[in-house]
Amino acid sequence: MKALRTFDIQIFNLAFGDHTFEFEIDETLFEAFDNDIVKKGRLKAAIELRRSEALIEMNFQIEGSVELECDRSLELFDYPLNFEKRMLYKLGDIEEELSEDVLVISRDSQTINVASLIFEFIGVEIPMKKLHPRFQVEEENLDDDDEGMLIFSSASKTEQEENPEPDERWSALKNLKNKD
Repeated sequence: MKALRTFDIQIFNLAFGDHTFEFEIDETLFEAFDNDIVKKGRLKAAIELRRSEALIEMNFQIEGSVELECDRSLELFDYPLNFEKRMLYKLGDIEEELSEDVLVISRDSQTINVASLIFEFIGVEIPMKKLHPRFQVEEENLDDDDEGMLIFSSASKTEQEENPEPDERWSALKNLKNKD
């Protein structure tokens, strides 16, 4: 796709040493990939590339925001992102993935397209639970013990702990169990 060619880095004639590349990220990147989570965003990617005879090291600094849909209210909100990632490319004969951050590419490679890497890096930074900022404040105020639980009692926790009176309904049920 032509829109993704803007994310090409020409490495064939790139001199050994340090180089810097900057990319603007917007809807065109998210539309190019089959994606239901992020459809809009405004980000900048700064890539510091260090080339040596057998290795290309890229350090990504990505900053901006993406538009997400709140899981609770279905409202759209801007989610800020600011993170760094690192990727290594080894030059070799056979193209293969050695690990999630180390790839082997052919010595004859002309370009490296970083669009899919940037897209994956952004996807990893999106939280599993997408909450509008006003709901995040409410969640932070919950105790760890109370998270995800509904509390139906009007008595506070300390009152319940101080007066552990058994409920008479439970006593009646225990009596039924003992009759058998």
